[in-house]
Amino acid sequence: MENLLSRKIGDKLYYIGVNDRETALFENMWPLPDGVAYNSYVIKGSKNILIDSVKSNTVEECLAKLREVIGDEDLHYIIVDHMEPDHSSGLLELINSYPDVKLVANKRAFPMLKSYYNIPEDRVIEVKDGEKLEMGDTSLTFYMTPMVHWPESMVAFEEDTGILFSQDIFGAFGTLSGGIFDDQVEFDKYYMEEMARYFINIVGKYAGQALKALEKLGSLDIKMICPDHGPIWRKNPQKVIDIYKDLSSQKTEDGVLIVFGSIYGNTERMAEILARGVAEEGITNIRVRDVAHTSQSYLLRDCWRYKGIILVSCSYDRSIFPPMGFLLKELDHQRMKNNVWGIAGTYSWNGGAMKELKDFVERNKLNVLELQPEIQGAGNDEDYRNLLELGKQIARAVKEDK
Repeated sequence: MENLLSRKIGDKLYYIGVNDRETALFENMWPLPDGVAYNSYVIKGSKNILIDSVKSNTVEECLAKLREVIGDEDLHYIIVDHMEPDHSSGLLELINSYPDVKLVANKRAFPMLKSYYNIPEDRVIEVKDGEKLEMGDTSLTFYMTPMVHWPESMVAFEEDTGILFSQDIFGAFGTLSGGIFDDQVEFDKYYMEEMARYFINIVGKYAGQALKALEKLGSLDIKMICPDHGPIWRKNPQKVIDIYKDLSSQKTEDGVLIVFGSIYGNTERMAEILARGVAEEGITNIRVRDVAHTSQSYLLRDCWRYKGIILVSCSYDRSIFPPMGFLLKELDHQRMKNNVWGIAGTYSWNGGAMKELKDFVERNKLNVLELQPEIQGAGNDEDYRNLLELGKQIARAVKEDK
């Protein structure tokens, strides 16, 4: 039978994933300007196996594709690699459609299956780290990848074909519009930035665990990677492995990010002077971001990737400008280690911004420059010279730290 909804991607492997162009914010926080794909796969054999479900608002489309592949046959197993609801909230609809299906998960997923969906343990087959499970003419080996990015996260590997089902690892934001493979899409043009943003927003705070997971999977003879988001890697799986290694180790690029928080424009002027100082030292890769107008999602991505970062904030009610405070709170979780930092602040009648910026760099033990201008009001020529010098100093630090 011709497959018009599903895609055959292996001898007995089919792609039955779906695109979500309705959800505006991933996890109700991170913007999805190009939507997101929930990837699901089915192995059709003597036992039919579904690998990862989809979000409940798209499960009917996934079910239609599943029925196209297996027809009137039973679905025997559902592999639950990750319990986050964008991959598990379709489970109840699947179980209702296939009441005899067994779930496969590790022990840490059991309480989540119960608390989210009231699925009892006797419906679930437990697998342990490194365990191979025979399911008819298919066998999968499971590897635990805890905290990448939930405690129950695991991956499944089919040794016979070299296919790795990697759940959220190697994922990216963005729908799969037509092409689903790495050699069918303009990855560097459309997905690279969204992969970086996905990693830093979702996995970044667990970068250490991600590196451990990559080390664990390093001995596998991987020929194709099937993640739960983003393109399937059949032509060059090593490329995405290398990308994730760079992201997990926070490999930075030679450039400077300046994030400012301004109410009436004086702090924005400071950011412009800082940027001029950076440019005068020969750095061309400069990005200036308004913390109040730029989503935290993009700010976190840029902080992770640029070697030099300057945070400059006005004070607000004896504290830091609230949007800058939100950014500092998020950055506290990122455990960044490969940046050079600069800080500067402004105030009208009472400070607050500089105190919180200093507390931030001290508690995170960041590499921060000693020149830390604090300006009252609009500032004067001496203030502007200090800002220019701070920009130059961070540019020199970026160029020297190679």
